[in-house]
Amino acid sequence: MDISKVISISGMPGLYKVVAQANNGFIVESLIDGKRSPAYSHYRISGLEDISIFTTGDDIPLKDVFQKMFDKQKGAPAIDHKAKDEDLKKFFETVLPEYDKERVHVSDIRKAIQWYNALQKTDLLTAEPETKTEAEEENKEKVKLSASEEKAKKATAATRKPKAAATSAKQPTKAAPKVKAAGVRKTGGGA
Repeated sequence: MDISKVISISGMPGLYKVVAQANNGFIVESLIDGKRSPAYSHYRISGLEDISIFTTGDDIPLKDVFQKMFDKQKGAPAIDHKAKDEDLKKFFETVLPEYDKERVHVSDIRKAIQWYNALQKTDLLTAEPETKTEAEEENKEKVKLSASEEKAKKATAATRKPKAAATSAKQPTKAAPKVKAAGVRKTGGGA
């Protein structure tokens, strides 16, 4: 699920996808009707990837909350964001039971559900790839081991070659036999 280019603009309904960058802001496309418009730098713009939900422990990124909703709903839309407050709280608690009930307001839950439904409707939400099986992990480890064994063999072979060359350099070399060249006469003095 990639929501890195999806933004919310304060004062403008719905979500927007960043299409291009302009001199003084962005060109955005509405996820509701597909219309493009400028989003100036003085607007209050929030990237969905930068938003997180308060929990009793560490805050959870909104992306992970959307993934939990997607998994719970099996890719289907969530409850309508205009439902009763109690129904919204119950739904959100089934998705994220550890959310901080004092700091997360119904309006926040309503907005998260509305955004989830908008992303789901435009097919921007997809299932996370499944985690690798243990067999795949074991195969990967075997490949790593065989690669490291191969490196060890090469390193051992590399260290042996210089030693062999060094020992052969220490051994005395046989002098080449002196051969008289035919037709060449040595003369004694200078020329």
